[in-house]
Amino acid sequence: MSQYYDGTKLLSMMDINGNKPEIFMCTSNRTAGKTTYFNRLAVNRFIKNKSKFALLYRFNYELADVASKFFKDIQGLFFPTYTLDAKPRSKGIYSDLYLNDEHCGYAITINSADNIKKLSHLFSDVDMMIFDEFQSETNKYCSNEIQKFLSIHTSIARGQGKQIRYTPVYMISNPVSIINPYYVEMGISARLRDDTRFLKGDGFVLEQGFNEVASEAMLDSGFNRAFSSNKYMAYAAQSVYLNDNKAFIETPQGYNRYLVTLRYMGKDYGIREYPNLGIVYANDKPDYTYSTKITVTTEDHQINYVMLRRNDLVLANLRYLFEHGCFRFKDLQCKEVVLTVLSY
Repeated sequence: MSQYYDGTKLLSMMDINGNKPEIFMCTSNRTAGKTTYFNRLAVNRFIKNKSKFALLYRFNYELADVASKFFKDIQGLFFPTYTLDAKPRSKGIYSDLYLNDEHCGYAITINSADNIKKLSHLFSDVDMMIFDEFQSETNKYCSNEIQKFLSIHTSIARGQGKQIRYTPVYMISNPVSIINPYYVEMGISARLRDDTRFLKGDGFVLEQGFNEVASEAMLDSGFNRAFSSNKYMAYAAQSVYLNDNKAFIETPQGYNRYLVTLRYMGKDYGIREYPNLGIVYANDKPDYTYSTKITVTTEDHQINYVMLRRNDLVLANLRYLFEHGCFRFKDLQCKEVVLTVLSY
């Protein structure tokens, strides 16, 4: 049994269409060695063939001490004769990275996507990108993060006489939520199962790992044993999604009647009542023949839909049913939508 993570299999995989992926995603329990593996990979590639790398963070404050955050652990383990330094550029928009005083890459923030676009010519020598913690434990993402992430990659994957260059992104995380923005956007949320080890998509591959050695070490810690009943320990040691609660995820059977269509983020959801079971069910299969259609945000507002604030009675009734445990959901995404609606 391997003590630490080894990404050899993930990196050798083709995507669902048999093509070379450009996105490699890796999740597992904490302390499994994911970050160490990919950080070492980036440094080794630069030492061997001068391939430069970009480190992605969300917010500018994360660039503080970026050299130490990235290099301190792997320096002692693999690169004792090397040093890594970071020099802030463009008033802190990004940082240049230097390995033994030789330029090796950049540290960039997703939230600075507009500024990075203006400076895109500077990054045409990047050959790979690392995005650690792509799932946020605190659910704190950039506004319009997916669009900014796409903009960052587009800004970097250009130049050298090409309109678009192959620039792989290695995305690393602990399993925080199955409905994180990246899984939802890439259609992973609906496909992922607890026992999924590898998942292929168009342009990406994902490894959902579990390191038993790391798990046993965490569970054996006296500090962690003191908090063994806390759900964070299941997330950290057992690779359980931290922010997901699968309670009330089920599909009821029997007679039902349609109540209302909810539109959220450009997608419609159907709410049905099962009077014989005393429950209300939400799924992503709306009945467009039914007249009552409600939007949650102004962006979704269009003809034949009315804003939720004009349907306070509907909202009050749905909230009452939810608070009394009468809701059931097709999946976590449907559950998240209803929770969002009820929070307005």
